[in-house]
Amino acid sequence: MEYEHFSHEFSPVYTPTSKLLILGSFPSVKSREQCFYYGHPQNRFWKLLARLYGEEIPASIPAKKDLLIRHDIALWDVIASCEIKGSSDSSIRNVVPNDISSLLQQTAINNIYANGAKAATLYDKYIYPTTKRPIIKLPSTSPANAAYNLDKLEMHWQQIVKS
Repeated sequence: MEYEHFSHEFSPVYTPTSKLLILGSFPSVKSREQCFYYGHPQNRFWKLLARLYGEEIPASIPAKKDLLIRHDIALWDVIASCEIKGSSDSSIRNVVPNDISSLLQQTAINNIYANGAKAATLYDKYIYPTTKRPIIKLPSTSPANAAYNLDKLEMHWQQIVKS
């Protein structure tokens, strides 16, 4: 598989009252096709959020946005553009970061969470020097993270409900 250059094609989800920010690294092939976050059917992100907040799993993009907004969650990715092979986070190179600082200035965000180690590493390298706001690394909801079943993910992600 060859490297391809992609730009992030969809906007962050947030409101001025958003209190926490969840950052991924860069959209997967399926997410890029759907033009929305965590579009791979095996990604556990939406199932996990619904479980954490005691709600039905949202099926449509408007329902997903509504879930986020009702719980004051902002959602975005660290990367604005990069070269990547398919959906492989480990292949990411030539990164241009998103303007996370601007989003933080427009919201009430107190806590920033990374959906996986790659998002945390990218944030620390490209965003933290500007924001000086730490990120809390959570285990990835990706199907590639087979070491974590939904119960184990829930145990680690429970802290977002408390923040």
